[in-house]
Amino acid sequence: MGNDADSGVITTVDYNGQSSRPLDSDEVASTRGLTRTISGRLSTRSQVKFKVYKRRYFGLFQLVLLNIVVSWDWIALAPVSSTAATYFNTTESVINWLSTAFLFAFVVATPLTFWALSKHGPKTSIVISACFLLVGNWIKYAGAKSNTFGVVMFGQLIIGFAQPFVLAAPTTYSDLWFSPAGRTAATALASLSNPFGAALGQLISPFWVSEPSDIRNSVLWVSIIASVAALPSFFIPRKPPTPPAPNMETLLAADHPSAKSIKHDLQVLAKSIEFWLVFIPFAVYVGFFNAFSSLLNQILEPHGFSEDDAGIAGAVLIVVGLVTSAITSPLNDKYKFYLWFIRAAVPMIAVMYLIFIFAPPTSSIPYVYVVCALLGAASFGLVPVVLEFLVEILHPTSPSVSSSLCWSGGQLLGGIFIVIMDALKAGDQGSPPGNMHRALIFQAVIAMIVMPLPLCLGLFGRKGMVRLKRWENEQTSATERERDPDVLNRESYDTLEA
Repeated sequence: MGNDADSGVITTVDYNGQSSRPLDSDEVASTRGLTRTISGRLSTRSQVKFKVYKRRYFGLFQLVLLNIVVSWDWIALAPVSSTAATYFNTTESVINWLSTAFLFAFVVATPLTFWALSKHGPKTSIVISACFLLVGNWIKYAGAKSNTFGVVMFGQLIIGFAQPFVLAAPTTYSDLWFSPAGRTAATALASLSNPFGAALGQLISPFWVSEPSDIRNSVLWVSIIASVAALPSFFIPRKPPTPPAPNMETLLAADHPSAKSIKHDLQVLAKSIEFWLVFIPFAVYVGFFNAFSSLLNQILEPHGFSEDDAGIAGAVLIVVGLVTSAITSPLNDKYKFYLWFIRAAVPMIAVMYLIFIFAPPTSSIPYVYVVCALLGAASFGLVPVVLEFLVEILHPTSPSVSSSLCWSGGQLLGGIFIVIMDALKAGDQGSPPGNMHRALIFQAVIAMIVMPLPLCLGLFGRKGMVRLKRWENEQTSATERERDPDVLNRESYDTLEA
């Protein structure tokens, strides 16, 4: 287990463990870590070594690429909102609807995401996302070239439909392809590549766009990049030849994804207090990140900051967060301190939103950069930890269900927060005109209100409800296999008989 290899010896063992032989290719194709009937009765069995495969990085890399591109598409015009408004002969509030509609499209597509991930696995989800990206980007470019904002919005909506299929997929993909020693890091890499795409948009768009006519070429370049990134999606493998860990429930879910119905998983989640204690703050903080990133230029511009300043601040927010997550995710994989990390990161996020209220009026760019860096470090470190923590404590529910719900909640609230914060923008009579001071106060108040929820995890006699069930299951299975080499055969026999 844990060795990178693209081939392994699979043998049959008779019922008394007296003899063995290699399986032929047809028999190997019918196995995936479970014992199969070979002659009509369970007289022989396959024993599969749990292992990970180098090819898993191809699919992971593709998830990373698509998440980068789809997020770049989302925020591409936000850092240059005033210039885009001039090009399309409209207002910044209308340009904001490109981000808002994109987030709402995520929610609309979420039920289809449940179906794709739970019934057909991550490859189907990735391919669907790639198709939406290809179509949506070129429709968006057609609208930008003809200076037709309605067509641009239609293309943006189609791209929005692509996002949930890759943003909700990392937990399912890492569960299918990675061992416990690498799951959190894999989930972090795929999940946090999404905000990395936003960082690229924040940083590059202001440099590409110096005048309104540059908007058209900016959209063209993003469309070309999206097309190149989408094409390899059709060639990733569907699932590994053998499972990555001794987890019988995971194996069954991988081979028979409909065994656990979505309806049943949703009922389990709805009754779980721990799920709600995590879901609510996760959705709120993801929502505020989406709103904050979309409106950052409009938050800073009234106080004398340039579009370049705002773009760099957005990039600092995200890049520092990615570096932090790159450090903390492998440590979480090794030491499993999910709960303590959540308890430390959540208060820091809330406090940073509170402190940022006072940043724009200072007109101090270092102040803005420092607060953005600390906010990014806490926010991005939290994302993969929360997603993997939910998979652990809610095991054996499908990882795709909890992940999709969390992201859907965050995108929905993000759209709502953008509308509210835009409405709270000061008018021409404000000091300075167009400032978003009231919007920042709203953001900080809500962030502080939800902060205590995850701090209650494991308290009030509910410590047993935050056990890492998936990890405990895998550790138990591994211990039994070491103690008794024939335990896998008996487990497989019992599973098939059931």
